[in-house]
Amino acid sequence: MEEDNNKVAKNEALEWIKSILLAIVIAILIKTFIFNTTYVLGNSMYPTLYERDRLFANKLPLYFSGPKRGEIVVLKAPDASNKDYIKRVIGIGGDTVAIIDGKVYLNGNVLEEDYIEEGSYTHIYGENYWEVPKGYVFVLGDNRDEGASKDSRYFGCVPLDSIKGITNFRYFPFNHRFGKLE
Repeated sequence: MEEDNNKVAKNEALEWIKSILLAIVIAILIKTFIFNTTYVLGNSMYPTLYERDRLFANKLPLYFSGPKRGEIVVLKAPDASNKDYIKRVIGIGGDTVAIIDGKVYLNGNVLEEDYIEEGSYTHIYGENYWEVPKGYVFVLGDNRDEGASKDSRYFGCVPLDSIKGITNFRYFPFNHRFGKLE
């Protein structure tokens, strides 16, 4: 009888271990292939994002279509290892982007940017015209104050394989900013 109880306890412990290991494997797969979380440092995406906002970064669209114009992406910083940037996609492969007199032009037309502060002036730092190659995107921070955002004005177009996810949901803080990003 005692031997049966030991066998049952061993089997139960083994089942618990299997369940925990399976949960860990599933969590790793989700974090690697489906979505991740990110934390906002700095004000380069103000007024859309604030410092210490926490976001979900969805990886699934990257396997099928890539980011679209207007989406906010997390990308590996082209100018710093072990650092990520959060920026808005302005142009995709085949587009032209120009910044003239503080306004952004996409394919020759003024870009309507309701996500930046009214009256914002988009500064340039050298170049003011970019042709976005296939397999790349042109990104800008929403904060257009001079020096507020390191983005494609500094480091040029970004290869699609450096994009880690598309952010579309703020899960913290739990206030009026919680929820889907526009």
